[in-house]
Amino acid sequence: MFVGHYAAAFAAKAIEPKAPMWTLAAAAQLVDIGWSAFIIAGVERASVDPALPGSTLVLYHMPWTHSLPMALVWSVAAALLVRLLLRLPIWASAIVGLTVFSHWLLDWLVHRPDLELWIGGPRVGLGWWNYPVPEQALEIGLIAVCGAAWVASRKTFGRLAWPAIAFIGFLVALQIVAMLSPQPAGELGAESGATILAIYLIVVAIAGLTDLSRKPVSG
Repeated sequence: MFVGHYAAAFAAKAIEPKAPMWTLAAAAQLVDIGWSAFIIAGVERASVDPALPGSTLVLYHMPWTHSLPMALVWSVAAALLVRLLLRLPIWASAIVGLTVFSHWLLDWLVHRPDLELWIGGPRVGLGWWNYPVPEQALEIGLIAVCGAAWVASRKTFGRLAWPAIAFIGFLVALQIVAMLSPQPAGELGAESGATILAIYLIVVAIAGLTDLSRKPVSG
């Protein structure tokens, strides 16, 4: 699961327009933003096996980001931070926290069993990565359905639709590029972690641009 995670941000924005889109985009991938930072620092570890179908990642050590209790910690922390720092309403802050937790739930669908139920505990994952076509259909389908809800909500509030549509198109293009750019075999090093982190931060920045247009829709 890559761009499919952003579907949660789209759904959250449709439900709670007061939450900034850049915040929701960061929330949807906050667990992986932390993971990529921990890969750089050597706190968590992963490798690449090109023989695997779908995602070639072997995520063998990521207890501080992708275990169930830590996903809950990240979610609560995010909700508290946006409440304190951005002064978002309680409901909007809760939506941000739920968006963070959606990451673990979506990972549970697609990951091979590598998500710890508690640190050092049993690992779960339904393994849709092993079926690349249905998994990709799931990601694009989530983006399409939740993206449509977001676009519709923008129209309801007199916002232009094209920034949202352009952002959705950008994410689909990013997914295609990711599929056509496989990682080399071996341990995932700090350089790869830095590249992944940069991609997430760029997406957050672009997501923020979708909130800038406030011109009412004509007609």
